[in-house]
Amino acid sequence: MNYFNEKLPTIKQLQCFVAVAHELNFRRAAERMRMTQPPLTRQIQCLEDVIGCHLFTRNTHQVHLTEEGMRLQTQAMQLIEQLSQLVKSLKVESGTVKIGVTRTLDFTLIPTINAHLEKLIDADDVSSYQLTSKQLLQILGRGNLDIALTGEKSSSNDDEFDFRWLHREPLMLALPSSHPASIKDSLSLQDVADLPLYWFSRSANPSFYDKCEAFFEKLPFTLKRKSEPDDSLLTLANVARGKGMALMPESMCLSMREGLCYRKLEARTARQLNIDVYLVVRKNEQRENVLRAVEQLIPLAPEEQSERV
Repeated sequence: MNYFNEKLPTIKQLQCFVAVAHELNFRRAAERMRMTQPPLTRQIQCLEDVIGCHLFTRNTHQVHLTEEGMRLQTQAMQLIEQLSQLVKSLKVESGTVKIGVTRTLDFTLIPTINAHLEKLIDADDVSSYQLTSKQLLQILGRGNLDIALTGEKSSSNDDEFDFRWLHREPLMLALPSSHPASIKDSLSLQDVADLPLYWFSRSANPSFYDKCEAFFEKLPFTLKRKSEPDDSLLTLANVARGKGMALMPESMCLSMREGLCYRKLEARTARQLNIDVYLVVRKNEQRENVLRAVEQLIPLAPEEQSERV
């Protein structure tokens, strides 16, 4: 066989094919592959060009495997598994545990997590990273992280990750101190409905975004929105100038400036608007150093489980 000039499918093409064959839906397959739909479609088209036959029949509503596609599916899964096992057998395991935490929260101000997290991060064999929850899951899925602490649970990744609840973080309202509602100790969104809400993009954390939006849709009034700046300090500066309000995790409500105040949400709203923090590892994680790190964080979860009710 000519190993160097033979035109063969790439592993990426086979992975995209297997994802579509499993989902029979290009949009869901793209989500599984953590890519947008157009490049996934191009990968399938390139694969069909290399093989010289159609692998799917599709219309506006349904996707089906062709006979050739069904034959390829089994072989492609075996090839990917064999390559994966080969990589694992050749890889020299690092003793370092890589922990990623969502940058949305300041874990140093959440005592139940920080006490355990500090012990791990202070160790020589642990490194940590701060990213968005979506980025953390993407990197964890690629094997470049061992443990992630995310805001909210991603319902689309149950077959890939184990999610273990750790903590519920309350949200607070950041509002102009000149606003009439600022004299109250706790507020409903109705109290500040005249202010636009600085709000983030869904792509940063789809699960948390959808959770909040589901609550907003039930409100008897329309909540005005403004795009949230990338820098939270700029957001708070705008709030202090009376340009809007913001919902902030309690642990992040530290920046003080003239014209800015923080208030708790009234009980009903607070029960709906909060951030559930999850520890996430890949399914069937068996490395001892990673499991030891998980065990140091997980014991705090049962003590707080009742707070989720």
